[in-house]
Amino acid sequence: MVAQTILPFKLEITNDMITPRAGLALLGELICGLRLPDVLDRELPGPGSGAGFMPSQFVVPLMLMFNGGGRSLEDLREIRMDFGLLELLGIDKVPSSDTTGDWLRRMGDNGGLGGLSFVNRELLRRGMVGGGERDWTLDIDATEIVAEKQEALWTYKGNRGYMPILGHIAENGMVVGDEFRAGNESPASRNMEFIKYCVSQMPEGTRIARLRSDSAAYQADIFNWCEDNSIRFAIGAPLDVSVMATIRAIPEKDWVSHGSFSTVDTVHSMDATEKSFSLVVVRRPFQQDLFSGESRIHYNAIATNLDYGALDVLSWYNRRGETSENRIKELKLGFGMERMPCGQFEANAVFFRIGVLAHNFFLLLKKFGFSNDWLRHQVGTFRWRFYNVAGKVVFHARRIILKVGVGSYSLFEDVRRRCYEFAFS
Repeated sequence: MVAQTILPFKLEITNDMITPRAGLALLGELICGLRLPDVLDRELPGPGSGAGFMPSQFVVPLMLMFNGGGRSLEDLREIRMDFGLLELLGIDKVPSSDTTGDWLRRMGDNGGLGGLSFVNRELLRRGMVGGGERDWTLDIDATEIVAEKQEALWTYKGNRGYMPILGHIAENGMVVGDEFRAGNESPASRNMEFIKYCVSQMPEGTRIARLRSDSAAYQADIFNWCEDNSIRFAIGAPLDVSVMATIRAIPEKDWVSHGSFSTVDTVHSMDATEKSFSLVVVRRPFQQDLFSGESRIHYNAIATNLDYGALDVLSWYNRRGETSENRIKELKLGFGMERMPCGQFEANAVFFRIGVLAHNFFLLLKKFGFSNDWLRHQVGTFRWRFYNVAGKVVFHARRIILKVGVGSYSLFEDVRRRCYEFAFS
C-alpha cells in the first residue's frame, strides 16, 4: 500500500555525510586556529589515566553546543551525532552527557575554575589588544538564575537558585569577569573584590578607566578605590536617609526642567569616603494616588565623579541597559545559562564559566570574522543565517570538502579568510 502524503515528494535515505551545522565548523576552525585546545589542556587538570578525555575534549563540544543552541548536557548528543561536523573538525569522539557531568564535578573540586579564568584572559587578550584602545569601561551587575536544585538557596526575589555577578566590557561586550554565587548572597556582597578580579583579568597594556553599576556598588571602599586609581564612575545611589536628606535640602530654583522630568547636580559624601562626589538626581512625577488624589514624586540618584553635566551623566549611566543588562540576557537566553545542569554548586560554576567562554568566543568570531553589517546581530540570528546552514562533507583525493549552497558559499569563503587573517595576525 502506498503511503498517502500531502505534497508529492519522496522520502529516502542517503549515505552522504551531511551536517546541519556547517557554520559551526567555521567556529570550530577558529577555535583550532587560536590554539584554544592547547591552552585548555595546559591550564586545566588533566585526566586521571591515559585513557581519559583531555579537558579540551569536554570544553570544545560544550562551546559548540552553546553556540548551536543547546541548553542542557543532554543536548550534547546533537554534537555527538553530527558526524559531518566532527569529521570537519577532526574530533574523534565526544564524551557523553553523563561523563561530561562527572567531569564538571571534578573540575569544580580540583581547581578547574582557575584554569578557565586564564583561558578567558587569553580570549580577552586576542579581542582587546592591537586596536590602539587602552582605556575601557567596566559594567558590573548580578543576575538571578532560578534552579529547583536541592542545594540551591533562596534569592531575594523569592526563588530558589543562584545569583552570579558579571563584569562586561562596555565597548565590545566581552565578559571580563564572572563569579558564580549562591542564591542567598546579596548583590552588594564582595563587589570590591569582584571589581579587582575584573581588573586582574585585563590584558597587559589595557586598563579599566570607567566603572558603572547599580546601587549594589554604592559603597565607600569602591568610591575610594576609584579615586585612588583615577577611575571615573557612575553608580546608582539608594534613596536612604542620608541621600533623601540631601535631596530635600535642594532649593526648588536649582532644579532644571526637561519636560517630563527635572534634574539637579549636588554634592554628597559618605562617612567613610575620603572625597565628596557629585549626586545627580532625577525627579519625575509618579502615578497619582488613587484615594487621596495627590501626585507623588519619584526620585533616582546617581553618584559620580564625572565632570559631565547632569544630563550627560544620566545618558551615560543609562547605557548600562544595553551594555550590561541586555548582554546578561543574551548570555542567559542566547547561550543557555538560564538553567544549571548539576546538583553541585561548584560543577555549575564551571558550567557557567564555560558558557562565558562560548559567549566571548562568539564575539571574537563576529568581530573578526564578519563584515560590519553583522555586528548588530545576536547569536539567535547567527544560528538562523550562518550556524545552521546545511553542508555536505565529501572526501576526494585525500581531501575533505565541505559543500554548501550557492547562496552561502561567498559568506563562508569570506568568513574563513577573515578568521585565518585574525588567527595568524
